[in-house]
Amino acid sequence: MKKSIVSTLALGSLLLFNNCKKDKNSIDANVKNCIDIPIIGFSLSDDVALGAQTAAQIDAETAEFPILDSASNPTPYRILYKIRNNILNSGKVKHKADFPWRLRIINKPDVQNAFCTPGGFIYVYTGIIKVLDNESQLAGVMGHEMGHADLRHSVSSIMNENGVGILLQIASGGNPGALTQMANQLRGLKNSRCHEIQADDASVFYLASTDYPCNSAAAFFRKIVASGAQTPPEILSTHPDPGNRVESIDKKAAENGCSTTKVPTNDEYALLKSSLRL
Repeated sequence: MKKSIVSTLALGSLLLFNNCKKDKNSIDANVKNCIDIPIIGFSLSDDVALGAQTAAQIDAETAEFPILDSASNPTPYRILYKIRNNILNSGKVKHKADFPWRLRIINKPDVQNAFCTPGGFIYVYTGIIKVLDNESQLAGVMGHEMGHADLRHSVSSIMNENGVGILLQIASGGNPGALTQMANQLRGLKNSRCHEIQADDASVFYLASTDYPCNSAAAFFRKIVASGAQTPPEILSTHPDPGNRVESIDKKAAENGCSTTKVPTNDEYALLKSSLRL
C-alpha cells in the first residue's frame, strides 16, 4: 500500500530536520547555502531513475550526442575513469554509493562542455579535453559537475520551478509520463548562480583529499579569461563570470587550507589527448 502524501511530507520534514545536524566535514557543511524548496518525498533512487531516463534520451540521439564506445576506446575511458575514481575515493562524495557515476565521452572536438545528470550520469565532451592542459584541470571540471549531482541541484531546481507535486507523482508512480516530462525539462535546465558556486565549493572539497590541487576548477576559468575568446565555450552558458569564479574558488581553497600546488605523479593527459587524436 502506497504512503499518503501527508505521511510522505511528514517523513520528508523529519529527514530535513535531522539533516540540519551536519558533520563539519560533510559536503553540506562545506558549501554555501541556497534558498531552495526542501527535497521532500523524492528518494535517491528516484534521482537515479530520472538520470537514467535522461541518459537514455541522450544516448539515443546519436547525431546530437556522438558517444564514443568504451570497448573501442579503452585508453581515454581508462584515464577518465581514473580521474572519476580519484574524486569518488576522496571520501568526500556524499552519495558515492547511492549513484552509479556512469561516464560517457561525447566526441565533439569543437564543443567545450561537460555535465552530470541527477543520479550521477557523467558526460565529458572531447572539446573540453582538447582545450585543457592536464588531469588536474579536468578533475576540477569533473568535480564541479559531480557536485551538482551530489548536491541534487537539478531536482531542487525542478521543485523550485514546478513545486513538489510532480516529484511526488513520480515517487508514488501515480503519473507514468511525469518521469519522461522531467527528463525532457532537464535538457534545457540552467543552474542558478548559487548552485554554481556550491558546485565550485564541492570541487574544492573533493579535490582537497586527492593528489590534485584543490583549486583545480579555477584553472579552466583562468584559461578562458586568458584566451580572450570572442565566442565563449558552451560550458560558460551555464557557468558564467569566469573571473569572479576564479576568485571565489581560490578563496574557498584558502578557507579550507588545502594544497593548491600539488603535482600528480601519474598525469596521463598527453596520452589522453593523443588517444582521442586531439
